[in-house]
Amino acid sequence: MNVVSPLPAQTPAQTGGKMVNAFDPNSLDHLDPALRHAIERRSRLLGPAYRLFYQEPVEVCRGQGTRLWDSQGREYLDAYNNVVSVGHCHPHVVEAVHRQMSTLCTHTRYIQEGILSYAEAMLPSFGGRIGAEGHMMFTCTGSEANDLALRIAKHHTRRRGIIVTEEAYHGNSELTAGFSPSLGENAPLGTWVRRIPAPDSYRHDPATLGRMMAEAITREAHLLKRHGDGLAAFVADSLFSSDGVYATPEVLKPVIEAVHAAGGLFIADEVQSGFGRSGEAFWGFQRHGIDPDIISMGKPMGNGFPVAAIAVAPEVVASFGRDMRYFNTFGGNGVAMAAANATREVLIGEGLQENACHIGAVLREGIAAMAKTHDSIGDVRGAGLYIGVEMVSDRAAKTPDATKAATIVNEMRKRRVLISATGPSANVLKIRPPLVFSQADADWLLDTLEEVLAL
Repeated sequence: MNVVSPLPAQTPAQTGGKMVNAFDPNSLDHLDPALRHAIERRSRLLGPAYRLFYQEPVEVCRGQGTRLWDSQGREYLDAYNNVVSVGHCHPHVVEAVHRQMSTLCTHTRYIQEGILSYAEAMLPSFGGRIGAEGHMMFTCTGSEANDLALRIAKHHTRRRGIIVTEEAYHGNSELTAGFSPSLGENAPLGTWVRRIPAPDSYRHDPATLGRMMAEAITREAHLLKRHGDGLAAFVADSLFSSDGVYATPEVLKPVIEAVHAAGGLFIADEVQSGFGRSGEAFWGFQRHGIDPDIISMGKPMGNGFPVAAIAVAPEVVASFGRDMRYFNTFGGNGVAMAAANATREVLIGEGLQENACHIGAVLREGIAAMAKTHDSIGDVRGAGLYIGVEMVSDRAAKTPDATKAATIVNEMRKRRVLISATGPSANVLKIRPPLVFSQADADWLLDTLEEVLAL
């Protein structure tokens, strides 16, 4: 939601009426001439839809591990990027992609080892029906994966209604943008979409959240049925990233029961919360003790190479496979699978799930200690290396403070530590670094945050 060039009907720092971590396209004068020229060139060549982070955008030209460098050699700490889950330019992934690109890269209508070995290795990790007898289907992006998941859900249930949380993001295809309310008020939702509140553990008793969500599911599913749509699926990111990062475990147990009672499928969107990021489990949904019908995955899967997939229970995809078939020219190509296989090997071989658990706890404990002396910190939450820090103007009233969050994000950027903000009020600091984040990286982030809070 970050703006690159002037948009006539839009305040530069807002989209859909909400403050965002935005670059103001009308504020170029304070920038270095070279950076200003690059932004103007980008706007001219790429158009108004491309967005930039930060009041002073970051130029990057090289990365390694948790670090990025610009053309002037300035070093940044990347505490935001979950795409390169095992770190920028990990040598094992780079070598695997180079080797496969030098050998063969073609589509999936031939028998190839890479795609089979990946599915064979990955499927057991899901557990439940999918782990025992499920299938994997490959795409290029998480948006494509969620699009395919909903196509299958609608075909299987013969319904089209979709329920999501209030600020969910699930993709930018025509279908997935239609059930991604976080894209803002100017991005229309489908008439077959209903929203329910996210499990806000800061403002509600965590023990009641699952029941509250389940009751909301039942109400909205009934309305979908009354309007002739019925419930095809409930789609959830189990860390509720765009909703503000909520990590209470077990919340989704009563929800999946309500979804199934209404005749729908449960789709676990693991693009943000999967691949060990939560620290406590390899897949985010496993923290809730549930058995989804479809699981989608993307961004971190190939450590920056565009590869994504769904995993699906056999009975859910049976009629789709019989009636519809599926083909994707680039989804699951040899190079993509080399990247995915190598990324998986690094995740397991370097113990990155365990690292996420340990370093995530260090970060949360460090920020919680700051909250004792900084009343602007209302809540510190998350799991593993996905952390949300809620900024408030009144701790007693729990009043969201988007201005404070934006100030912190941009002051951190000035000190070359990169984070962002999220949530319906854009007041939640989003800390989501590569899983190779070290103790030294955590110290740099915590020291910088303490410095910024003291301003």
